[in-house]
Amino acid sequence: MRNPLSDVITTIEPSGIRKFFDIVSEMKDAISLGVGEPDFDTPWHIREEGIYSLEKGRTFYTSNSGLKELRTEIANYLQRRCGLTYNPDKELLVTVGGSEAIDIALRAMLNPGDEVLIPQPSFVSYLPCTVLAGGKPVIIELEENDQFRLTAEKLREKITDKSKILIMPFPNNPTGAVMRREDLEAVAEVILEHDLFVLSDEIYCELTFGSERHVSIASLPGMQERTVLINGFSKSYAMTGWRLGYAAAPHVIQEQMLKIHQFAIMCAPTTSQYAAVSAVRDGDGDVEMMRESYDQRRRFVLHAFEEMGLSCFEPNGAFYAFPSIKRFGMTSEEFANRFLQEEKVAVVPGTAFGACGEGFLRVSYAYSLKSLKEALGRMERFVKRLDGKA
Repeated sequence: MRNPLSDVITTIEPSGIRKFFDIVSEMKDAISLGVGEPDFDTPWHIREEGIYSLEKGRTFYTSNSGLKELRTEIANYLQRRCGLTYNPDKELLVTVGGSEAIDIALRAMLNPGDEVLIPQPSFVSYLPCTVLAGGKPVIIELEENDQFRLTAEKLREKITDKSKILIMPFPNNPTGAVMRREDLEAVAEVILEHDLFVLSDEIYCELTFGSERHVSIASLPGMQERTVLINGFSKSYAMTGWRLGYAAAPHVIQEQMLKIHQFAIMCAPTTSQYAAVSAVRDGDGDVEMMRESYDQRRRFVLHAFEEMGLSCFEPNGAFYAFPSIKRFGMTSEEFANRFLQEEKVAVVPGTAFGACGEGFLRVSYAYSLKSLKEALGRMERFVKRLDGKA
């Protein structure tokens, strides 16, 4: 019998995040700090709009590119929050989560052998989606010394005549790193010089901390026409299960992404789209409330790491911390496995996000303070044992 499987898919490893999630889901009294999912319920006015759409029988397909009303509200949001102007009819596409948008953008833009520059540590989907689209991943290793930001120098080092797309994963999952305007301006110079395109994953754009708000690379001169901006509703509005995202892109790219979306998906879930109209139109206050809560948790987690002697650079975006465990002489996988088995707390090894994540852990603080206090108390006990102090 012939091998029924694709040679390409068999080379791709399963997500390192889900591995620990699956184990902890069957472990009694375990606490997971591993999954990047808000612990807030979707705000009531958003749920109510979804319920109302069902009561009104709005259960049919929408336009392939999404409800016109939703695309219009997304365009208004991008203008209001990012200073970006997009045509809702030709430059916006509503997708099944941000993950679908990443996949179809790469498939719409890559020819076999085109190189995709991927800063790591970063979200687990970029590399496999590149491979599945026929592209060649080229890894740019980010460093703690640079606060896990992409520098113009590191970008230049990796560019070849086959480089086509740069992925910009900021605010960053798993490190919590952000790129400020001056950082983006330096990178944009290199992008323009080498005629690169950008896939900017801005799913955490509303979750930035401190006085400086998120800046989209698409807002810089000359960048909007070469950028596919990915965003969605999962993180900012606590809508993970609604599975809704979007891409904002030049029409020449958007219309090809739409073709793939038509054949693979048809349209995003109708009920979710109606709910999302309320989210993006009336949800700024909800976003601010959740951001303030995450900031409180962020500061609590950083203080707890300091108290137990774990080095951790200050994350200014998303809802993750990326502490170093190098001093214990263990791999990230070994530390995470022992911690899970001995203390029943799941964190994700840094290597799930690229080889340069070795020596780090991703700890999500998208959980209640009560859960964080219990989990970090267990971590302190575990660290003391490793140090021979318990």
